[in-house]
Amino acid sequence: MTVDENEAVEAFERLGLTSYEAKVFIALHRLGTGTARDVARIADVPRSQVYSVAESLEDRGLLELQQSSPIRYRPVSLEEAQKTLQERFECERDRAFEYVDDVRQESTVEETQEDIWTVRGRDRVDDRVVDLLSGAEDRIVFGTRLPQLVTERIERTLEERATDDVTVTAVSRAARVRNRLGALEGVTIDSPPVYRESDQRSGRIVIADDDSILLSVVGDDGTETAIWSSGSLFASVLVQLIEAGEEVTDE
Repeated sequence: MTVDENEAVEAFERLGLTSYEAKVFIALHRLGTGTARDVARIADVPRSQVYSVAESLEDRGLLELQQSSPIRYRPVSLEEAQKTLQERFECERDRAFEYVDDVRQESTVEETQEDIWTVRGRDRVDDRVVDLLSGAEDRIVFGTRLPQLVTERIERTLEERATDDVTVTAVSRAARVRNRLGALEGVTIDSPPVYRESDQRSGRIVIADDDSILLSVVGDDGTETAIWSSGSLFASVLVQLIEAGEEVTDE
């Protein structure tokens, strides 16, 4: 089979078909109609298995059979197959989530909201940073010492929030970072406390309003890991501690 067909088979499997069912369905669309021998000749499915697979596809509403000798099979149209699979998917989705909703409502265990979350990987940290920046209503503090941690999406989001009357402050001792962020409309540049000059592990810091924060570190292999919290007592206290520490250092 070609690479494209392999991808199609994998896609059908994700829609609930077995590998053999997907291969037989594709083969029949190539043939138009065919017997088990015809299908086995062009599909990677043993002839002995074609009969049971075709029966399963018929039960799913994806093919029709002609009671002849030998039996001939014909697939339903692509439009009908799409509708059938979509309806089956929606039915299974509703059944699954209905059960989970029932379990959640019946649970007598007191729910607790985790205050601190961990996210690993540069792209995922990027997404979380943009999400926190986008949710800020009053002020933003964004800081990093590494130019590669200032993405175009982050720059665009900082500038957009600044034009929406959010106070945006960028903190960095690196000239490249300061120049890039300083060129953004409405963004104010500041320097970090002196005690951070020797820092070689920090990645990014994000403070959004007074109750959202993200702190990341960069490993020796360049991987980034962040902790973040939003709308929590933990976040509020940590923001206060960081800003109080910087005020003491400035004095």
